[in-house]
Amino acid sequence: MTSEGGAAIPDSDRAAPVSVGDVCDRMTLSRAHLVAGAVLFFTFVIEAWEQVGLVYVSTGIGDDFGVDNTRLGWALSAVAFGMVPGALLWGVIIDRLGRRRVTVLSLLIYAALALLAGVAPEFWMFLVLRFASGIAFGGVYSVTFPYFLELLPTRWRGQGAVALSIGFPVGTLLCILVSQTLGAVSWRAVAIGAALAGLWALAVLRWVPESPYWLAKQGRHADAARVLRRLGAGIGEDTRFRVDHEGRGGDLRGLFRGRVRTRFLLLLVVSFTFSWGYWGLQTWLPVLLQGRGMSVSGALWFVAVTQLVSVPGYLLAAWLTRRQGRKRVFLWFVLASAAGGVLFGIAANAGQMYAGNLVLAFFSLGAWGIWNTWAGEALPTSLRGLGYAWITSAILLANTVSVPVIGAMMDHGVPSVAVIGSIVAFLVVALLAVLPLPETEGRALD
Repeated sequence: MTSEGGAAIPDSDRAAPVSVGDVCDRMTLSRAHLVAGAVLFFTFVIEAWEQVGLVYVSTGIGDDFGVDNTRLGWALSAVAFGMVPGALLWGVIIDRLGRRRVTVLSLLIYAALALLAGVAPEFWMFLVLRFASGIAFGGVYSVTFPYFLELLPTRWRGQGAVALSIGFPVGTLLCILVSQTLGAVSWRAVAIGAALAGLWALAVLRWVPESPYWLAKQGRHADAARVLRRLGAGIGEDTRFRVDHEGRGGDLRGLFRGRVRTRFLLLLVVSFTFSWGYWGLQTWLPVLLQGRGMSVSGALWFVAVTQLVSVPGYLLAAWLTRRQGRKRVFLWFVLASAAGGVLFGIAANAGQMYAGNLVLAFFSLGAWGIWNTWAGEALPTSLRGLGYAWITSAILLANTVSVPVIGAMMDHGVPSVAVIGSIVAFLVVALLAVLPLPETEGRALD
């Protein structure tokens, strides 16, 4: 009998059942991994696009429905608000239905609801359908990273998942491009285009296999072995896998028991505070830039440049995490992000302002790539889908709450230095909360 790399497996290894993690420890990167990664990468592009999809055509929406900025703001935030309960609802079934099925169902339901929102004749219908499409989209938003982690060889998890994170700036840049082209026709064309992207579910169904970790956990050993062979592992059809039976899939109480409880609560704290620190600044960045004398078009292009700068930040994080581990790289990157935020806040001239924000973008998004990987790895397979859904909800909650809170601070005349200082304070809390979390680089998933 041979291993996935072609080497003979000792008799002692054949006699003892192996876990899926053991197989992934020895597995090498294959073409099937690259294909699955490419499909899930574009899935994350769609996720990023949807978060800012209609922001750049908001004037057309307001004019079409005849609503003021307050109601328009609710419409633009409706998807994000819907994703908070949506992630929790989908989280209950991710560990029961499986990663692949949830990804496909979530994308298809989102596509249908978003399409209806794009052709809605009345504002209230548009608002309700946007919220509903956010609930539907919460599934794919929660499951993409855990799904990809469970397909990769152990030594490639960090680099692969961080590379997947590059879909965020790509999605944002694509959104800006589409809004500047189709937006000239109608905001509805932009909305319909985003909705049709949900049909990418068919690509997931065709080219991305179900997680072998989840299949083995369900007792479907033959199916798990079949997926691992498709991914390049040399194992027999009759292989039975050793399974960790800690926690029942989709059982919320399992997240608050034993060693999982403290780890899960820390994951929630870091996710909320880190998201507040990043999104709090990025959401209001165009306004802050305009307040310092930059034109609207100049602010838009500066946002685009910021997203481009983040790509090498992701690549550096991906290169470092395999060599230095998750914790050390995350700490370095968040510290550098905070320094960039401080420089932006106290900038005395345009050069310092640009430098501060570019440093913030480079390191904060690289840190997000690490966090997307680390947060999924820290939980056992039976609770990974549910736990990551809660982590996602914490991120989304921080995204939605930070926007009006920081907006209120600016409306009440709080100096920009104080606003930036409050944002940096959340980053400091994230740094402290992450310290007790275990290192997961090079370790098989539970």
